[in-house]
Amino acid sequence: MGATNGMDGITVNGARLSARLADLAEIGAIPGGGVSRLALTDGDRAGRDKVVGWMRDLGLAVSTDAIGNVVGVRAGTGDGPPVMAGSHIDTVATGGRYDGNLGVLAGLEVIATLNDAGLKTRRPLAVAFFTNEEGARFQPDMLGSLVYVGGLSLDSALNTRAIDGARLGDELMRIGYAGDAPVGAPQIHAYLELHVEQGPVLEEEGIAIGAVEGVQGISWTEFVIEGQSNHAGTTPMRLRRDAGLVAGQIAGFARQLAEEAGGDQGATVGALTLSPNLVNVVAGRAVMTVDLRNTDEAVLQQVEGRLFAFARDAAAAEGVRLSRRTLARFEPVAFDRHLVGRVAGIARDLGLSVRTLPSGAGHDAQMLARVCPAAMIFVPSVKGISHNVQEFTAPEDITAGANVLLRLMLELADPREDSGI
Repeated sequence: MGATNGMDGITVNGARLSARLADLAEIGAIPGGGVSRLALTDGDRAGRDKVVGWMRDLGLAVSTDAIGNVVGVRAGTGDGPPVMAGSHIDTVATGGRYDGNLGVLAGLEVIATLNDAGLKTRRPLAVAFFTNEEGARFQPDMLGSLVYVGGLSLDSALNTRAIDGARLGDELMRIGYAGDAPVGAPQIHAYLELHVEQGPVLEEEGIAIGAVEGVQGISWTEFVIEGQSNHAGTTPMRLRRDAGLVAGQIAGFARQLAEEAGGDQGATVGALTLSPNLVNVVAGRAVMTVDLRNTDEAVLQQVEGRLFAFARDAAAAEGVRLSRRTLARFEPVAFDRHLVGRVAGIARDLGLSVRTLPSGAGHDAQMLARVCPAAMIFVPSVKGISHNVQEFTAPEDITAGANVLLRLMLELADPREDSGI
């Protein structure tokens, strides 16, 4: 088998890719067609076992690192860092079958396509899935890829506690994915991630491929408000120390901030718990989260400052105690301009409509961009629905995205003199 050349006619097997997505979705399946595989649960272990089995069936050399990231490598005719495709296979509790999974399984489909054609690449190819991308069980999100690139210490990550109290390192051991491959200084030629958009833009505009120019900055904050629970009927309004009131004020102000900032600013109160959570008792304690996102770091910082100042003042006015802690904080990331351009160029060469756009969600690609050129390929999400059992991307769109991924991986793995990377 020689190095690839004249590969224009090679395409992925879309039916095989869709079948693998359906097969993996059976693990952790929930009513409505969705999937629940929280990171490092038994469901995650079963999903990992399934994907690792496919990797080995395709002849990949599989390794697992100390935070549970799994990488399968296909040797090239030459040495050097691999061209990597990847994403994650963990889900939120009420997730769909495409988020994350598509990027991993499309990478395997690229390998399977080359195996079928009996073709080798000059550079090695790799397919990876990263631990706890969602941040639904352990925080922060993108935890595995952050450790992988050296942005978070291994010890800190292993000692992270889940929302159910479990220690991450213990759970890695329990499910058998505490590996021995090192973390912190990966050698990667380039990283590519195919992903469903998780938003409505591509479908609304009738566009087949999104060339993702970057990822919004993300700020996750938890507020804990301590007041005084008391009788709802006998406690005068002027004497209340109502934690629920302050939580509601913070939630309303977060929405106001987003509307005032306009543009790409987002603000979400995704979790709110009141105690004792009874209809006739003033809430004595509130725990809430605020998710802020913007493509502009300066604006994001300004919005954070205003939110924190408002929360402090609202708590003081009500006579309650307020504490806050950062759950996750990532600056906006710009992807490699050459790779973004090649995603768009390859899509056009394949006769596919394309536009550039930012990602509103966080992805492992933004972490890999710290250590190598990185880019993402988006395909449409029907009605923009994701993190939901109704998440759906049409098979023809999945196939189109996988073909763009195939062409770009081959271009990077068998570079011409003017390749740019």
